[in-house]
Amino acid sequence: MTMAALKNHSTRTIVATRIGRPMNFLARLVGLIGRRDIEPDEGLWFERCTSIHTFGMRSAIDVVFADARGRVLALKNRLVPGRIAFAPPGATTIVELGPGALDRLTILVGDQLELVDPLG
Repeated sequence: MTMAALKNHSTRTIVATRIGRPMNFLARLVGLIGRRDIEPDEGLWFERCTSIHTFGMRSAIDVVFADARGRVLALKNRLVPGRIAFAPPGATTIVELGPGALDRLTILVGDQLELVDPLG
């Protein structure tokens, strides 16, 4: 799995430093399942994705729904284990973040997110 940093291009800030990009079916299916602790500055970026589930999760997650260009369409704070979340119309990218990430970050609907090299 490749790693990147998540940048809010609208505010020019790095919002998470450890974002994975699961590239194969198994990595996408497993995602963050089994992780006891997920920090607010880590998570996963799923492309070509219109729904996620939290079955088997041990922790809630914060979720960002974006279009193919990274424009934020919706936010979901603390999606608890055992749930399904469907992306709103137009969303094709889903970012899962540790619980509390959306409380401490300034990410708003309409912001532009992008993955960048974590080293600079």
